[in-house]
Amino acid sequence: MKIGVIKESLDIEQRIALLPATAKKLIEKGAEIVIESGSAAHLHISDDEYRTAGVAVTDRLSVLQQSDILIQVRPPLSADIPAMKSGLIHISFLDPFQKTDTLKALADADVTAISMEMIPRTTIAQKMDALSSQASLAGYYAVILAAERINKVLPMMTTPAGTLTPVSVFVIGAGVAGLQAIATAKRLGARVNAFDTRPVVEEQVKSLGAKFVRIDLGETGQTQDGYAKQLTPQQLELQRQGMAKICAQSDIVITTAQVFGKTAPRILTSDMVQGMKPGSIIVDMAVESGGNVEGSVPGEEIDIHKIRVIGLRNLPGHIALSASQMYANNVANLLISFWNTETRNFQLKLEDEILNHCVVTHNGETRLPARR
Repeated sequence: MKIGVIKESLDIEQRIALLPATAKKLIEKGAEIVIESGSAAHLHISDDEYRTAGVAVTDRLSVLQQSDILIQVRPPLSADIPAMKSGLIHISFLDPFQKTDTLKALADADVTAISMEMIPRTTIAQKMDALSSQASLAGYYAVILAAERINKVLPMMTTPAGTLTPVSVFVIGAGVAGLQAIATAKRLGARVNAFDTRPVVEEQVKSLGAKFVRIDLGETGQTQDGYAKQLTPQQLELQRQGMAKICAQSDIVITTAQVFGKTAPRILTSDMVQGMKPGSIIVDMAVESGGNVEGSVPGEEIDIHKIRVIGLRNLPGHIALSASQMYANNVANLLISFWNTETRNFQLKLEDEILNHCVVTHNGETRLPARR
C-alpha cells in the first residue's frame, strides 16, 4: 500500500504531514511512501533526507495518482481531488462541519476521508489525538508570543536596582491549550489566574500553580469528549461581568474558548478591553473560529484602546517543525494501529470505535458525525 504526501499551500500552512524519521517507521512496517519534491524545504529538510529514509520523491500529480493513502495537514485543494484515484483514503484536518463542500467533493470522487479533528478522546486513541497535540503547542506559543510583545519581564526580579513585580497572566479556558499556556506562563515566572466553565478542571489548574477563578454561572459541565458545553447568552454575560475585574488587573490575557464545530463565544467585549491597563496584551486563540475578543482580526495584530490584540492564525504553524513532528507521529500511530503487517495494508475497520468516529466520507457518501 502506497502512502503519499504533498506540499501544503505555504501561504497558510508551514507544517508538513510526514517527516523522514516518522516515514522510516512506516516503511519498516511494510509501507511504500512517496512525497512531492520540495515539500519540507522550508523546514530545511531536503528531498535527499527523505530518500535516505526510503521515501520516493516525485512530482505532485504522480503522488496524487499513485497513492492509496494521502496524508496532509490541511484539507485537499479542490483542484487536487479529481487527480486522486478512486478508493483513496485521505487523512487530514478536514474541518468537517464547516467545509461540507470539500466533503461532498471527496465523497463524489469515491475517496474515504478521515478527519483528524474527529479522533475520539479515549485512552487508546490518545496517541493519535492530533487536535490535542496541536492545541498544546498553540497554548505554549501564545504565551511566548505575548511575552515577546509585552514591555515587561514576566518573572519577579530582585536586583540592586530594585524589585520588579511579576507579570499577571489571565488564561480563559483550561482545555489542552489553556493548561499548556498556564504551565508555560508559570515556568516563565508569571503570576497566573485561570478560568473555565467546567469546575472539574479546577484541580488541574491548581496543580500547575495557578489560581482558579470561580464565577457562578449555574449549570455548565462538559461534553462526553471533555469539551466545554456552549453557554447561554445569560451565562456569557455573567461570565463577562465576573472576568472584567480580573482582566483589568492583568498584563496578559489569553483566550482559548472554542466550541467544536461552532462559532467561538464572544468572551471579551470592547468595554472589557478598554478597562485593561495600557500596554497590556491579549492573545485571541479562537480568532479563526469567530474570535473570543470583540475587535480581534484574523491574521493581524491591532491596538484597541492602547491594548495590543493578537489574532494570528494557525499558532502551531509558527513553530512548524515541532508541530510537524507531533502531527506526523499522530498520523503514523493511527496508521500503525490498523496496519496489517502480513498484507502490508491499512485495514479500514469501520466497526472500530476510533475509525467509526473519524471517517467522514466512505463509499460515495458523507458520514458527518454528531456535533460534540
